[in-house]
Order: sequence, then C-alpha cells, then structure tokens
Amino acid sequence: MNWDDLRYFLAVAREGQMLGAARRLGVSQALLSRHLGALEEAVGARLLDRTTRGSTLTEDGAALFATAERVETEMLAGLSRIGGREDVAGTVRIGAPDGFGSAFLAPRLGRFREAYPDLRVQLVPVPSSFSLSEREADIAIMVGRPDKGRLRVRKLADYTLGLYAARAYLDRHGQPDRLGDLKSHSLVGYVDDLIYTPELNYTAEFLRDWQSDIAISTAIGQFEAVRAGVGIGILHDFMAAGYSDLVRLFPDQSVSRTYWIVWHENFCVARRVKAVIDLLDEMARDARGSFAADVLGVARPAP
Repeated sequence: MNWDDLRYFLAVAREGQMLGAARRLGVSQALLSRHLGALEEAVGARLLDRTTRGSTLTEDGAALFATAERVETEMLAGLSRIGGREDVAGTVRIGAPDGFGSAFLAPRLGRFREAYPDLRVQLVPVPSSFSLSEREADIAIMVGRPDKGRLRVRKLADYTLGLYAARAYLDRHGQPDRLGDLKSHSLVGYVDDLIYTPELNYTAEFLRDWQSDIAISTAIGQFEAVRAGVGIGILHDFMAAGYSDLVRLFPDQSVSRTYWIVWHENFCVARRVKAVIDLLDEMARDARGSFAADVLGVARPAP
C-alpha cells in the first residue's frame, strides 16, 4: 500500500469533498482521484461515497480512516524525534467563536508566522454543526467544556460580559435605573433558535423575561449594532474595552464564561498542532487581564 494514497484519502475524508482536499494539498482533482482509486483497489473495498454535494466515508472507509490517522500521528511524532528535528510546518485550522476569533485571535495571527514561518494557519468560525472528529478543524476554541468524544481539553481563559449601550442611544432614550427598566428599551441579543450552546444563553442572568427586539446570530453583529445605537445588548468586555462611545450599564452586573482549547486525541503528538496550542495558551496568558471587566477600565455611566 502506498502511503501517498493514504495521505490523499485522509485529506478527502477531512475536507468532505474532492475540490477542497485538492486545494488543501495543492494538486489536481484528477491526481487525487487516481490516488483514491489506487487505494480502493489495494484494499478491495469502496471507501468513499461521492456525490455532487461531497464525499462521505463508507463503513470500510471509516474504519480505515481511524487506522490511517493513528499511522499518520505516529509517523509525524517519529519524524519530529529523529535527530531532534524541530520543524513546524504544514497547515493547522483553528475553529473559534466569532467574537474571540475576530476580536482577539485574528489581530494576533502574525505571531504564528513570526514563530513558525513554514506554518499556515486557517481561522474558521465555529457553527452549530462543528465537528473535530470529522476534521472541520484541527483545534477548536469552545465556550463550555465538551464532555463527549475522543478529545483533549485545556482551559484557555475566563472572560466576562456586561450590559452596554452607545452614548448616542442613552442620549436619545435615557438611561435605565434598574434592570427591570430594560423592558422599556430596545434590546439586542442572539436569535434564540440558533444558539448552539447553552453557555451563550445568558440573557436571563440579567433579565428573566428578556425579549430581543433585534436578534443577531453573531457576537460581532451584536457588538456593531449596539455601538451604532440600535439598543442595549450583552457584549464581551474584552471587545468593548477602549471604545469611549460605549457605556457599560449596571457595572456590578456581569456574567462569566470560559474559553477552552479542544483538539482530537489523535493529534496529541502532532508537533504542528502542539505548537499552535502552546502559542494560543501563551497569547491568552499574555492578555489574561484583558478578558475581565474589573481590570479593563471600560466606560461607566456618567454620574
């Protein structure tokens, strides 16, 4: 059996489509198809069901996929040990919530290039159907600790959220004196049926019967709407810090959540993945104070 055939097979299984796998490998779809055909002929079984919507693993394909991943992991670990080899190269895809990914991680991606010039980093959003086991990403940043699957988990950072409004909104509509007054204001929040984890369902922690007048499915979208004066919303304190046009209402009221780094156990010894995890952890430690409201100096209501 040719290892290249297995390598191409792994790429298709992880991408879920021929075109995406070919692009990731930098080869033509025709070459990729030939390798897959050779592998299926060698094992004597059909490994992938190919349709116009993508490629899915057959039962035999799923069994080979698990074995091939273990072989790949051990081979990469062996290469990194031979002669003290320290190269970190290839592609690592990081899945992250839009708030953390856009506001915190994206501006810091240059640190990966500085530390590992041969490493390519991809940053993708975490949707409700996100799956590490199907290799939609190599590493995920998650809100709430997962408790299922063959996953490894490391705490990244605690963060806080609070109630915010734009100064322009408060000038037009007045400032609520107590939480119950929020009912008479325009409220900005998530689209309820698109909340993909209970950890994001925190409106009741401020107001039991919160009803969003403006519902937006992303944290970045809510942030921009609140800053534009659309209404009052619950924003990440680390995103709001430094914006003088935003006022944090009821400073004593906040909720706390935790970001976790999560990766598949088959990648435990893959050097490129370990390097990215360690650098993510380092970046979060360097910015630890920026995640909590009490040390951010965010704007408070005028006395």
